[in-house]
Amino acid sequence: MAITGDDVTLDEIIPISYDFSVVEVSSPDELAVVGADTRVRVTIFEEELELKLPFGSQSRLFLGEVNRAWSDVCEQHPKQEPKFDWLSKYRKVTRGARSLRKATGASNIKMSQIKKSGKADGVGQKKEDERGVCESQERGKGEVRDDLIRNSMHILSNKDQMLGMPQFGLRDNLIKCELLKNEDAYTYIQNYSFFLGTYNVNGQNPKESLSPWLASTATPPDFYLVGFQELDLSKEAFLFNDTPKELEWMQAVSKSLHPDAKYAFVKLVRLVGIMLLFYVKVEHVAHISEMESETVGTGVMGRMGNKGAVAIRFQFHNSDICVVNSHLAAHTDEFERRNQDFKDICRRIQFRQEDPSLPPLTIMKHNVVLWLGDLNYRLSDLEVDHVKELIAKKEFETLCNHDQLKRQMDEEVVFVGFTEGEIDFQPTYKYDTGSDQWDTSEKCRVPAWCDRILWRGKAIKQLNYQSHMTLKTSDHKPVSSLLEIGIKLVDDESYKRTFEEIVRRIDRLENDCIPSVSLSQREFVFEHVKFMQHQAQTVRVHNDGQVPCQFEFIQKLDEPFYCKPWLTANPCKGFLAQGGSVDIVLEVFVNRSTAPELNSGQQQLEDILVLHLERGKDYFISITGSYLPSCFGSSLATLCLLREPIQEMPLDTVRELSMKSKSQASDPETDKPQEIPKELWMMVDHLFRCAKKQEDLFQQPGLHSEFEEIRDCLDTGSLDTLPGSNHSVAEALLMFLDALPEPVIPFSFYQQCLDISADSSQCRQIISILPQCHRNVFNYLTAFLQELLKHSANNRLDATILVSIFAGLLLRLPTNQDPTEKRKVKEFFQHFLVQMPSDRDFHDKSPQ
Repeated sequence: MAITGDDVTLDEIIPISYDFSVVEVSSPDELAVVGADTRVRVTIFEEELELKLPFGSQSRLFLGEVNRAWSDVCEQHPKQEPKFDWLSKYRKVTRGARSLRKATGASNIKMSQIKKSGKADGVGQKKEDERGVCESQERGKGEVRDDLIRNSMHILSNKDQMLGMPQFGLRDNLIKCELLKNEDAYTYIQNYSFFLGTYNVNGQNPKESLSPWLASTATPPDFYLVGFQELDLSKEAFLFNDTPKELEWMQAVSKSLHPDAKYAFVKLVRLVGIMLLFYVKVEHVAHISEMESETVGTGVMGRMGNKGAVAIRFQFHNSDICVVNSHLAAHTDEFERRNQDFKDICRRIQFRQEDPSLPPLTIMKHNVVLWLGDLNYRLSDLEVDHVKELIAKKEFETLCNHDQLKRQMDEEVVFVGFTEGEIDFQPTYKYDTGSDQWDTSEKCRVPAWCDRILWRGKAIKQLNYQSHMTLKTSDHKPVSSLLEIGIKLVDDESYKRTFEEIVRRIDRLENDCIPSVSLSQREFVFEHVKFMQHQAQTVRVHNDGQVPCQFEFIQKLDEPFYCKPWLTANPCKGFLAQGGSVDIVLEVFVNRSTAPELNSGQQQLEDILVLHLERGKDYFISITGSYLPSCFGSSLATLCLLREPIQEMPLDTVRELSMKSKSQASDPETDKPQEIPKELWMMVDHLFRCAKKQEDLFQQPGLHSEFEEIRDCLDTGSLDTLPGSNHSVAEALLMFLDALPEPVIPFSFYQQCLDISADSSQCRQIISILPQCHRNVFNYLTAFLQELLKHSANNRLDATILVSIFAGLLLRLPTNQDPTEKRKVKEFFQHFLVQMPSDRDFHDKSPQ
C-alpha cells in the first residue's frame, strides 16, 4: 500500500548551508535502471545521510527545491552564516528528533558540481532527470555501464512543461490550447509494436523458461508490458506487501525476452501479488518521459491489496500511454463485484503531474489505455461438461456468447470504449497445476477466459492474441497480445511554423477586454444525502466575453480550502477559450471524517463557492442540502442512548442525546443506555448466525449497493433481518468501527495501551476501566472473534489475520500510526484473541 506523509515522522533536521551537498550514488556493480528509485547522499560538514527517493515527479520537485535553496545560500555567501534559530520549536515537539548538526569541517562536494553534471533537476527545467538503463541480458560486474540519457528533447514535451508552469499566465495557456487544437498540423503517426502479457502464477515459483510466452513473436517487439497476479499467496505478502518472489519472476522475465534485441528495464510496480513489469528497446529509452506509477487495493474497505490494480503512465514521443494490470474479484456469481472493482480502479487511480498546480490524471485521460490481468469474468449458464464439449469442438464463438465480460461490455456496464480482439484459443482457467488437464479437484471449476487483454485509443491494430499452453507452472495459462500502436511524433519545422502563426494571431486579437462568464445555475440543493453515497450536480460555465479567461474556485476569508470537506468541484480551476464552455461537477460525499459533525448537528450541508476569474469578477454559488443522520459516524455513547433507529427519531432529539453523551449529563432514569448499540448487535448477530463458517470472511469485500441497503436498514429499522451477502455485512461492520468518532478504546487510553502492550494482565486491566459502553462493545467483539476462530477450518481465519484487520480499528489515533505503534497495537489486541474475555459470554450479550 502507498506510503503517505502521515506514515513518516521527522527524525533529523539538516540545514542547507554553504557546506551542504547532495549527490546521486550507486555501487560499482549496480546497473542503472530507468524508472528505478534514486539513492542520494546528503553531506553536511563531515556527516553523511543516504536517502532512497522513489522515481517520479515528487522526487524531482524535492531535488529541485533543494537545489534552489542551496543556490540562494551561495548568492549570500560569504556573508554571515544563518543560525537556524527557527528550528528550535521543531526540536521541542519532534519525537526522537536529533539535534542540529554541528560544524566540524567542510564537505568536499558542492551542489554546483551536481548542477554541472546534470544530477539535480530544478523545478521547471526542460530536461528530465537523467537516468541510465540496463540491457535485460546479464552482464559481468566489470563491464562498463551503458549510459542512456532519458532526456525528453522533443519540442512539444518541453513546451507542455514550460507552459504548464504556474508562473505562466493567460496568454501562455491560450497558446498551449491552440497548439493542442492544431496538433495534427505538426505531428505524424509512426507505428510501434507493444507486447502485452498476463499470467496468474498461483503463488508458484518460476519453474520453466518463459520464452515460449515472451519470445513468441517473429520479430522483437518495441515494448514489453508484462503483468502477473497471485505472485505470492502467503500471509506475509498479504499483510506486509513484501515477497522474495518479486525478484525471482523479474529475473525469469528478463532472461526470456526476445533474443534478437536489447531491452532496457524501465519500471516495476507491485501491490501484494499484482505486479507489472515494463521493458523497452534500448533505442527508444530517450523518448520516454513523464512516467508515474500508482496502486489501488479493492479488497475489504478498499484497503486490502489481495485484489486491485497497479498502473504505469508515461509519455512516448507525443502520445500519453497508461497501462493497467488488475486482479478483480473471484467466483462465478460475483460479476457485479468485478464491475464495481473496475469502476473503483478507474475512479481511484490518479497520477500526479509534474506541475503540482495541475489536477491529477485519471486512466481515461490518456491517448492510449492498455488493460490486462486476471479479470476473473466467467462463463454463465453452462454446465462444466457442456463447456468442455464445446471446447473440444473449438466452438469458441458459442462459448463467447456466455462470457460475462462480453455481456457486460455489450450492455456498456464496464470497459466502455475498450476493444478486445477475437478469442480463438481455449479458456486459460482452470487446469491442474503442472498439466494441461482441466481442474479435477472437488470444486471442478468451469473453464473460463479469466485472463484478458483490452485496449482503448486510436490507431491501434492487434496482430496476435493467444494463450501459451506449453507453460504449466500455474493453474492458469499465460496470455499475450501483440499490438501495433500509432504514436504521434513531432515534426520540428512544422511545429515551429504553427507556433509562430498562433503567436502572431494572438498578438492581433489581444486587447484589454475584461473576461466574463455565465453560469447555468447559481443555487444547488442536495436532498437526502446519506453516509458514503455520492450525489452530484453540474453547473455549466460559458465564456460569453470577448477574450479567453482562466477560472478558479478560491478560499473564503479565514477558511483553509475553497469548500467544505464534504464538497468537491471538478475541475476546480481551468481555462476557457472565447465562446467555450465547461461542465463543473459539484459532488457531495459524506465519509467517516465528515459524518460525526453532521450526525451531531454541529455542521450543516451549507456552503458558498467563490468562482474567481483572473482579471475579472467573482461569482458566488450557493450549496445547501439535507443530511440523513446515520449510525455510521455516530458515537457509541450516543447510539446506546437511542431506543429507536436514528432516522425514526426527531433531529433535535438526536442532537440533544449527542450533546448529553459528550457531557455525560444524561439522567440515569430517563436516559438509561443500552449495553451495546442495537445496530452493532444486528450486524454481529447476523454474522454469528449466518457466517461463522463463511470462507474468507472479512477478507473478501462486499457490494457497495448491498452496503447501502444494510445502512438504510440499520438507520430506519425497515427490516428485521439484514439484507445482502455475508461479505457485505462483514464489510459494513468494519466500516461502522472505522467511522466511530471515538474508537472502541477511546483516544485518551491509546498511549497507556501501547506502553503495556507486552503485559497481558495489564492490558485486560486497561479494558476494565473503559467507559461502560466502550467496555461492553470491546468484550462483545472479542468474544465474537473468539467464536469465529473455533471454525477456522471452514472460514480460514486465524488470530494473525483477525488482529491485522481489527486491531487498528479498535485502538487508533485520529492521525496515522507509525510502524512501531502499529506493531504494539497488534500486540495489545493479540492478548484478547488467545484468551477468552473475563466478561459475560458472547451468547448472553444483547442490547437491553
